[in-house]
Amino acid sequence: MNDMTPPLNLWFDPSKCFIGGHWVTPTGGQTLPIENPSTGETIAQLARGTAADVDAAVAAARGAYRGEWGRTPAFERGRLLMKMSRMVLERADELARLEAIDVGKPLKQAKADAITLARYLEFFGGAADKFMGETIPYQPGYTVYTLRQPHGVTGHILPWNYPMQMVGRSIGAALATGNAAVLKPAEEACLTALAFAAIADEAGLPKGAFNVVPGLGEEVGAALSSHPGVDHISFTGSVAVGMLVQAAAAKNVVPVTLELGGKSPQIVFADADLERALPFLVNGGMQNAGQTCSAASRILVQRQIADEVVARMSERYRALKVGPAMSDFDIGPLVSGRQQQIVEGFLGRIAPGRIAARTKLPADLPPGGHFVAPALVADIAPSHSLARDEIFGPVQVVLPFDSEEEAISIANGTDYGLIAGVWSADGGRQMRLARDIRAGQVFINNYGAGGGVELPFGGVGKSGHGREKGFESLYGFTVVKTVAAWHG
Repeated sequence: MNDMTPPLNLWFDPSKCFIGGHWVTPTGGQTLPIENPSTGETIAQLARGTAADVDAAVAAARGAYRGEWGRTPAFERGRLLMKMSRMVLERADELARLEAIDVGKPLKQAKADAITLARYLEFFGGAADKFMGETIPYQPGYTVYTLRQPHGVTGHILPWNYPMQMVGRSIGAALATGNAAVLKPAEEACLTALAFAAIADEAGLPKGAFNVVPGLGEEVGAALSSHPGVDHISFTGSVAVGMLVQAAAAKNVVPVTLELGGKSPQIVFADADLERALPFLVNGGMQNAGQTCSAASRILVQRQIADEVVARMSERYRALKVGPAMSDFDIGPLVSGRQQQIVEGFLGRIAPGRIAARTKLPADLPPGGHFVAPALVADIAPSHSLARDEIFGPVQVVLPFDSEEEAISIANGTDYGLIAGVWSADGGRQMRLARDIRAGQVFINNYGAGGGVELPFGGVGKSGHGREKGFESLYGFTVVKTVAAWHG
């Protein structure tokens, strides 16, 4: 199979950091290979930033916050974000190609991510001058009001699965509220984050308001999360690393927004509209090759229709097409050989007979690509590791249940609580499950992995805390100050 990977045609240098509005060589002078997951080939070199580079980026951000960026009115911040949104749309095809090559996702999914990045910037740009404090009735002779003020310098440590979307929802909200930001993108997926830095600079964002330091998590990520000059940390990634980030930030008494893993259920009752549900059941788990924290990795089905749902999902699995990102099929490669090994290791824990369906991989896939055949697993207990642990790959498990109470018990039977879907025609049941499921989002008769730009997103338990997306995210990027004026 021909990978059809086009030349990168970069308009920025990924071997450099973006600090203070300038492209600078990392202080250590070292780089990391950028791999095409569809082929395993090295396609460019990425800057390997250091703690010294983080120091420089934080200093640049502090200078911008105390200087030009800090004096920029809210409506002007909004105009800049709107301008960046338009520029992203103008370059959406270029950004999509970069994302597809860098991360391995099919081109049409990467294009959707570019459009979503633009939508985040548009949303937060429109909200910038509409986010405000309030007046509080108090004692006679007083006027009391609250101010919503930026933290100052915000640190952002983002994952590799949705680089453009993550930049939009995290950096967009931080800039809209007047913070100056330092971004550490995942070393597996940096190209579009650096491309966005170039776009922001071209749009006229004041120098130092946005900085990017690529590199390894244990070097750049650790330095950023523990930096005494950072006032707030936003982290999306694994539970294990999230705990390290939170512990490091705690030493400086810095607030942290954590969006971590998930083991999200879709719960299908016998009265569900299966024609409507089936595309959501499969796509909710297969999007981005299952490399989505809110992927519908568990399908809970009322027992009397369980065999039918497995059979009909199996048909869809057999129809899925797997191939290199630029082939633009349903499923691309996983982001790395390491992630491929993790997913195959999970599947090795069960007998082959428990796999109800598995998509056939084409024989002519690039030999160095990190491809995993999507697998639908049935006939395992809810306590099995495949039903409890986050796999982060194209694997779904089907778990039967008898009663509403059992469905809730299974749904809540993991350490995670990110999102859930409920499929039923019974309005009372819909409301009961929406109330009783431990999750940050519940979708009824639909399922959106993470929901839209406008919808607050985040989890409970080991899925993290704090909220991103929507107007709610602006609260996390600001501090409330109460002003009580006595005037008699």
